[in-house]
Amino acid sequence: MKIVALTGSPQKNGSSNLLAEQFIKGAKESGHSVSIIDAAEANVHPCTGCVRCGYGSPCAQKDDMGSESGATSGFKAEILGADMVVFVTPLYYFGMSSQLKALIDRFCAFNGEIQRKHMKSALIAAWNADGWTFEALAAHYQTLVRYLNFKDEGMILGKGCGTPDISSRSRYMAQAYELGKSLRG
Repeated sequence: MKIVALTGSPQKNGSSNLLAEQFIKGAKESGHSVSIIDAAEANVHPCTGCVRCGYGSPCAQKDDMGSESGATSGFKAEILGADMVVFVTPLYYFGMSSQLKALIDRFCAFNGEIQRKHMKSALIAAWNADGWTFEALAAHYQTLVRYLNFKDEGMILGKGCGTPDISSRSRYMAQAYELGKSLRG
């Protein structure tokens, strides 16, 4: 299975990226290929709501999404070439990072193509110790799953996993690894 991890942390060694590394390790050990799209480092312009895409491509923006008609490279092609999308984000003000959200908003131009693929998905997030603070992020992810016809493979919500607190002994690190390891093509 081809997996694309969409990471949204501006902190290269942040806790969400550490969890993603464990997920990727488990997925690769199970024979899956994994690529990473780093939204925090990407040149992805926010959706302007111009609707020039007509919700079916091409997007008016010219950036790393590669959304122009017939694009065979860029993030759009990589996402559409995958069997699974993994959303990886720190918890920023009760939701995902703005970098990851900007990338997801650009799905607007190829929603239909994503919906027809019936891809698998997962959410990996980390930060706050208070369980209720993840509720809005989890609800947003579940809405994406429903709207985009994803098959939800699970969520790892690393509560209390700020970077200084996370280690190889963290139960969330083990959960992320096991999620990746448990995937079936």
